[in-house]
Amino acid sequence: MTARDTDARDTGAPHRGSPAPDALLDALMEWVALPSVSADPERTADVRRSARWLVDRMRRTGFPLAEIWETDGLPAVHGCWPAADPDAPVLLVYSHHDVHAADPDGWQLTSPFAASRVDGRLYGRGASDAKGQILCHLWALRARRGAPGVTVKYLIEGEEETGSRHLADLLAEHSRALSADVVMISDTMLWSLDRAAVCTAVRGSVTATLTVRGAHRDLHSGAVSGAAANPAVELCRLVGDLHDRHGRITLPRFYEPVAAPAPGLRASLDGLAFDPGTWLADTGTFGAAGEAGFTVPERLWTRPSAEVARLTAGPTGMPALGLIPAEAAADLLFRLVPEQRADQVAEQLRAWLDARRRPGFSYRLDISPTISDPYRTPEDHPALGALVRAVGHAYGARPGFVGNGGAAPAAQLARACSAPVLFFGTGLPSDRWHGPDERAETDALGLGVRALSRFLEELAATPFARRRPG
Repeated sequence: MTARDTDARDTGAPHRGSPAPDALLDALMEWVALPSVSADPERTADVRRSARWLVDRMRRTGFPLAEIWETDGLPAVHGCWPAADPDAPVLLVYSHHDVHAADPDGWQLTSPFAASRVDGRLYGRGASDAKGQILCHLWALRARRGAPGVTVKYLIEGEEETGSRHLADLLAEHSRALSADVVMISDTMLWSLDRAAVCTAVRGSVTATLTVRGAHRDLHSGAVSGAAANPAVELCRLVGDLHDRHGRITLPRFYEPVAAPAPGLRASLDGLAFDPGTWLADTGTFGAAGEAGFTVPERLWTRPSAEVARLTAGPTGMPALGLIPAEAAADLLFRLVPEQRADQVAEQLRAWLDARRRPGFSYRLDISPTISDPYRTPEDHPALGALVRAVGHAYGARPGFVGNGGAAPAAQLARACSAPVLFFGTGLPSDRWHGPDERAETDALGLGVRALSRFLEELAATPFARRRPG
């Protein structure tokens, strides 16, 4: 029986249930106040304070083991709460306690690290991505009032927002401690509060910086305009050539492994009752774009994408009038679907650039070493069925199936643990991750606690083949 055959039993209209407990929200506000920005060297001490805060909170929850794992960069947190039954399934929960940088000038309802509660939402950097998600797991364990029916382990890293530079080292160094039967990533978004859905796939990522140079130094346009190579214009040509007129990415052989969405998945996405106007309002987007022939949900979860995250040219701290910059650069981000491999896409990007080089310019392509492969949860694994039943219980409705448009180290964790990866989070598309006034819906956090508490019960009662370290 596959997860899609699993009956969530409750088939009535979805319900939101009760908001998150006040104690959870108080704890989240306290944690948000610690500015654990991993990208800012001046916040290193705050990232460490965040790790210590989580260790203390885990111990107060009841974890017999909660400790900081050091890396060559910023610290991760590990915890383990064994089940009474030594043969019970082992669940490893992955997330991160570091947060994205925040410019306080863009925030209107609160400052980034002074959380506030307004109209059923908790505002502050990290409220949704991903401190609120981690606390839902803790409160689900608190609801058990004793040892859980499964052994629960935590790996909460402190460098996710900077590319998880030392995650591979952690997985290798602590392989025995992280041995698990099932991995759950909680750095994930729900579809909505009104429609139950389980995420079963995440896209991978390849990030790169493309730099074009046209001169040894910045030039005065009055002396050379019309005759000197302009790297900003050349870079714009290249960026414009990333997509054809149908919105398809132009890298060679890029789409060869990409399959069209399966009819069953298309039907599931159609059942989500996607409303374009609501999506535009929730995301703050002016208009939908992308590959022709596919709906917005299909573009988000079943098709690859290529984005330009940043463009720079010339000095930024002075007027640019009369200047031809010597150099221009673009930060590129490719999202990949489960049929693709990140290393192959990186080579395709190099070949794409080589075919477009022109005399009069020098080109440099720097591909980040923290590329990640996409991942899809095996649809016939019993643990997915347990999650489907748990989400159905929390919502009071049978869930559909969605993907996550962002990337997560799912494939890396699956390989390291030799275990399937599930996805469950409490973020929403309207939560403004990485933007000003990030927020978490208190109803989403409440649903998260309810679903995760039930999931522990369901997983404990689900028989499946388990892996134990030799």
